[in-house]
Amino acid sequence: MSVTVGQAAPQFTLYSSALKEVSLADFKGKKVVIHFFPMAFTGVCTTQLCTMRDNFGYYDGLNAVVLGISVDSPFTLAKFKEENNYQFDLLSDFNKEVSTAYGALYENFVFGLKGVSKRAAFVIDENQQIIYAEVLENAGDLPDFTAIAEIIK
Repeated sequence: MSVTVGQAAPQFTLYSSALKEVSLADFKGKKVVIHFFPMAFTGVCTTQLCTMRDNFGYYDGLNAVVLGISVDSPFTLAKFKEENNYQFDLLSDFNKEVSTAYGALYENFVFGLKGVSKRAAFVIDENQQIIYAEVLENAGDLPDFTAIAEIIK
């Protein structure tokens, strides 16, 4: 199952690294950039989120929110967020429901790990419609940050 541009974004509520419930519906009226990533503390994931961190100022005043989602526990994500000074929420999809709903889940990942989020990026508009969708089959690849920035403007 995959999510495509033009359809309603699958709704979700997940716990953040701060152990607070965060729902997609909370951000109605804003654009939301969702980054799915396989696992905290792995090289490319750090690059993916650090790119968003370092360009975070770009999103100021654009009425946009950034969320990072992985199947890590909220406790792991809290440490990951703290060590890398991410300014945005990291959400735990520990039960894999949201990654599945967005078509961003590897059945099999490295080291025999099953059910890990694919690297993926989605942009959701103010009415909670998908306006950008990119799911990467190769976990070594990075999302197209330029395209994401363009669609937010």
